[in-house]
Amino acid sequence: MQEIGVKSENASVEALGIKGATAHWNLSPKKLAEIAVNLGQATRTNSGAISVDTGEFTGRSPKDRFIVKDEITEDSVWWGNINIPFDADKFDALYDKVTNYLSGKEIYVRDAYACADDNYRTNIRVVNEFSWSNMFAYNMFLRPTEEEIKSFSPDWVVINAPGFKANPEVDGTRQHNFAILNFKRKIALIGGTGYTGEIKKGIFSALNFELPHLKNTLSMHCSANIGKGGDTAIFFGLSGTGKTTLSADPNRQLIGDDEHGWSNENSVFNFEGGCYAKVIDLSEEKEPDIYRAIKEGALLENVVINDGDVDFKNGSKTENTRVSYPIDHIDNIVEPSIGKNPKNIFFLTCDAYGVLPPISKLTPGQAAFHFISGYTAKVAGTEAGITEPVTAFSACFGAPFMPLHPTKYAEMLSKKMQEAGVNVWLINTGWTGGPYGKGSRMKLSYTRAMITAALNGELDNVEFSNHSVFHVAIPASCPGVPSEVLSPRGTWNDDEGYYKKANQLAEAFNKNFEKFAEFANEDIMAAAPKIREIVS
Repeated sequence: MQEIGVKSENASVEALGIKGATAHWNLSPKKLAEIAVNLGQATRTNSGAISVDTGEFTGRSPKDRFIVKDEITEDSVWWGNINIPFDADKFDALYDKVTNYLSGKEIYVRDAYACADDNYRTNIRVVNEFSWSNMFAYNMFLRPTEEEIKSFSPDWVVINAPGFKANPEVDGTRQHNFAILNFKRKIALIGGTGYTGEIKKGIFSALNFELPHLKNTLSMHCSANIGKGGDTAIFFGLSGTGKTTLSADPNRQLIGDDEHGWSNENSVFNFEGGCYAKVIDLSEEKEPDIYRAIKEGALLENVVINDGDVDFKNGSKTENTRVSYPIDHIDNIVEPSIGKNPKNIFFLTCDAYGVLPPISKLTPGQAAFHFISGYTAKVAGTEAGITEPVTAFSACFGAPFMPLHPTKYAEMLSKKMQEAGVNVWLINTGWTGGPYGKGSRMKLSYTRAMITAALNGELDNVEFSNHSVFHVAIPASCPGVPSEVLSPRGTWNDDEGYYKKANQLAEAFNKNFEKFAEFANEDIMAAAPKIREIVS
């Protein structure tokens, strides 16, 4: 057994059940990258970043995410297809198998923490089979000082062994890969998958249980930034809606791009110390901050490299190409990653039906309805015969990571919004002038102008009209945006076609909301869209 590097005097991987290993503690990202390249596990790109292939899995595997069902979780977790129960004895046996697998190997250990607000700091010890996975943990979590490491004690432990494959019949998993949370032992156990996002989302899921359930602090799948006057803005949205892009604003400082808490002390704080951005079709012109962050210290995943340059347009390995980098690779950030009560909240959706307005203002009831719904649309792939977009609803804009019932988060958000007097806006970054295939994608410059106008209070005194199906308030004018763009029906030039699509989307919303209806109050239920009669 060798344990090398900076660590607490009492810390040892033997205490985790890993025996005879060579454990490298808290190596620099430069050294971790060098090891990965020398072992042939990574390629150095011309920008200085390294690139890896994560293997069989290039994204999360939601059906293989489990939570141990015990006295802590039994009556509090929202069990079902998202939060799948796992037997405690099976977990203990599988944990022993994984630590036995790592025994005798060269492994990498990282001491880090989550939550930039010290009142909620959660110490994390990450044990990785591969150096590049450990580099991901360095990039994504907050980084303690060397002095802090010397007295470091973890609240949670992540054991990550991509090379270990479970036996479903014996181990209780669905297939050979798994990501399991044990709230009693405070362990995230990940095996059979090299996709690094499982590490990040494992801890996010743990915080999504502990902060609301035990500390009365709202956890959120959102990005956040802060203006020069100290006003915080929050951006909720699913993948592909512009959450990372729109929060990177040259006139505002970034708090974080994905995971935040909203505390009783009215702080909005980043959980993370880095960013994990999609890079498919990335260009310096469209997303300069992310493009320039891809330099030495960044870790690219599943991209195609040609003569040392990344082909960002190439999705042959996966459309979910990614990069992780420390947040200080972005110039315009606030340090520490904390803001005050938000003044504006934006719900981002990519509506491929072309039905929803590009910007609309929501009442508290509508805000709760849309938050619980978590709508976006995914454009169908190139499979023959599929031309229609696919609706996607993900409660709280992050259902795969939410262990509690969605109404728990919605109630907390509604209460905080009303206490803080927040404006809530629904932003459609999707299609205008018709659905996907007929209309066109909303111009990013228009979306930025709308958000800027909302942030600057320039929509406070304009005239609004209510949408006849979704009943959200649509501004009649907005600086920097042609007025005809603001009315989705007007851009279609086909009233009958527009309302057919609007009714179709409204029906999808209402069908999805049926499973939440018994938990929703009158204001929330009144916010549901109403089907409009179409007169030909």
